[in-house]
Amino acid sequence: MTARTLEQAVMQNHAALDAMVKGDCSGYVALLSDRDDVTWGNPFGPFARGRANIEATLAGAAARMRCGRAAGADHVATYLADKLAVVVEVEHAETMAGGADAPSPAALRVTSVWRLEGDAWKLVHRHADPITTPR
Repeated sequence: MTARTLEQAVMQNHAALDAMVKGDCSGYVALLSDRDDVTWGNPFGPFARGRANIEATLAGAAARMRCGRAAGADHVATYLADKLAVVVEVEHAETMAGGADAPSPAALRVTSVWRLEGDAWKLVHRHADPITTPR
């Protein structure tokens, strides 16, 4: 399904998180821009740039997770310009990572940058990290 509104794109992003914590990165791959300037940062390693590199990064992250579920997102802010949007959230999920034998809760602060490409909102940057409390 093509995200024709920003709200649809954000909903698809939440569904992609649910699939990801089950070990399936295809939802995020479907949201990505095909342009070379796309970037991705996740808690498992350095930033990736370019669709092929991001797909490999996503596959590696998905391989670490199983039996999870998304548990909602706290909206922090949305900034909208002509054909660009930034959505800031704290995402909540639980997953079994690595050799864990039970799901563990996780919260990630996430900044997603969306670009209207043709008539669809595409993800051009995502940065997620587990820093959600003062250090």
